[in-house]
Amino acid sequence: MVVAMDQRSNAKGDSGAGARKEEGFDPSAQPPFKIGDIRAAIPKHCWVKSPLRSMSYVVRDICAVAALAIAAVYFDSWILWPLYWAAQGTLFWAIFVLGHDCGHGSFSDIPLLNSVVGHILHSFILVPYHGWRISHRTHHQNHGHVENDESWVPLPEKLYKKLPHSTRMLRYTVPLPMLAYPIYLWYRSPGKEGSHFNPYSSLFAPSERKLIATSTTCWSIMLVTLIYLSFLVGPITVLKVYGVPYIIFVMWLDAVTYLHHHGHDEKLPWYRGKEWSYLRGGLTTIDRDYGIFNNIHHDIGTHVIHHLFPQIPHYHLVDATRAAKHVLGRYYREPKTSGAIPIHLVESLVASIKKDHYVSDTGDIVFYETDPDLYVYASDKSKIN
Repeated sequence: MVVAMDQRSNAKGDSGAGARKEEGFDPSAQPPFKIGDIRAAIPKHCWVKSPLRSMSYVVRDICAVAALAIAAVYFDSWILWPLYWAAQGTLFWAIFVLGHDCGHGSFSDIPLLNSVVGHILHSFILVPYHGWRISHRTHHQNHGHVENDESWVPLPEKLYKKLPHSTRMLRYTVPLPMLAYPIYLWYRSPGKEGSHFNPYSSLFAPSERKLIATSTTCWSIMLVTLIYLSFLVGPITVLKVYGVPYIIFVMWLDAVTYLHHHGHDEKLPWYRGKEWSYLRGGLTTIDRDYGIFNNIHHDIGTHVIHHLFPQIPHYHLVDATRAAKHVLGRYYREPKTSGAIPIHLVESLVASIKKDHYVSDTGDIVFYETDPDLYVYASDKSKIN
């Protein structure tokens, strides 16, 4: 087993590895169970998909979105607009999660239904359904792999140090990373090429090009619709009713997806080569408690079991997780209990972005390292100016 640790962090008193030894548990160690053991512990009802139940969530969310928009336009009050933006942006995020279930096939066992609903939901929030679905499939198939993962992948040290300082600051200064999703859809992450809109992108196989063209067309229709509405009712109205909630949705998406793979109190491993396996990579994901938002965004915070078994419907994830905990043991990290509003997660998010910058270029088991000069340089430059 080859482990790359940050020597500079150790010199500064990083006690992450020491804490693991003191507790007698190493999260990078081979688990004493197999994925089949986890599967066997999950009750049979958790694997059952109900199209009617899934559609009921779609109806619920669409009705809520429509009601909020109508109320906001009717009252047109600057006292109420901020409340509308926060609520509607959250519902846009909930709609994304339902489209996400369509992409996994956990929405129903009917591929056509999954595709039609997925396109409607994701196109509404300017996400190219098949483009996202295929890259997200890559993310699940390679979770926890330094080179092959797709979502919030850690940068190897050499690549990190090749980035202009301005790019590093944009990537590691809150809240800027929480606005990255539209850019990712067009350009992916540093070190990776391709676009979610281009049928000929390296993201996709030749047999998938027609699917990508279909999704890009649907996305384009939604964009044209928004432009048309801007001429019809005015760009300010479209910005207030749709644009600002869209930004809130993007921030939800970036924050939640980041926190599912970063920001735990103990450093968690990333893998390469022979040390990586589907099980070990999936066990590095993190469950989160989002307080009152758990139900609103369809229990997406129950993430470990979802990553290992994405075919389980969201409404069975809590039961499945509860049943699997005794198998997972200490490889399952109980989420911190949230109040009504998950304020505690803001601290975890900010702290992680400030210290989790890159991983070693060598080693099959690596942990995030910190660039000690990142913010010092920016501070010194501001003093000079």
